[in-house]
Amino acid sequence: MLLAGVLAAGVHADGVPPAPAWPDTALARTEALALLQTLNADLLSHDSATLTLERWCAAHGMASPARVTAEHVHGPARPLPDDLRAQLGIAADEPVAYRRVALRCGGRTLSEAENWYVPSRLTAAMNHTLETTDTPFGKVVRPLHFRRRTLSAELLWSPLPAGWEQAAELPADHAGLLPIPPRLLQHRALLFDGEGHPFSALIETYTDQVLAFEPPSAHP
Repeated sequence: MLLAGVLAAGVHADGVPPAPAWPDTALARTEALALLQTLNADLLSHDSATLTLERWCAAHGMASPARVTAEHVHGPARPLPDDLRAQLGIAADEPVAYRRVALRCGGRTLSEAENWYVPSRLTAAMNHTLETTDTPFGKVVRPLHFRRRTLSAELLWSPLPAGWEQAAELPADHAGLLPIPPRLLQHRALLFDGEGHPFSALIETYTDQVLAFEPPSAHP
């Protein structure tokens, strides 16, 4: 298959796998939209984005074993947005730590996450692990029995135009590959500990690499 050949062509010189390649057909666009909506629903129904992405990576054969790692993205800390500070219920002078990571599986960056968390609401061991390792945040704070509350979930790209479900027919097929932008989905969320106290605010942006596999119709 042409698509399989593109994906099997190897990695780029910098070690990054090639970008996802889907044909620009009505069927592939419909499949891409269904997959994005499925991933979005999966993320909304589970507290840990890391574990959700591991299941996604495994289900679509993107890596074996499907293990998600968090790689620090170095750079200056971005100030906590005022609306998120209010959501955390902390004073203007309360110290907040910032962690920006890329969640990767099989050499691909599936999500870029900005995380502002309140160190005083974590244990000393948790803070040390977050400061000195690349362990995903969700795994570090799992002992808090946390739950997640999504503030917003925005589809940044739709493979089909608005109102497609009421149109007489789907957009026509085109030659070549489907142009998939680098960012597809964004979530803003809070994490609460088992006693209901918020301790982290997140902005997660999911990349085109969540579709870095053959569309379902490529398999007979």
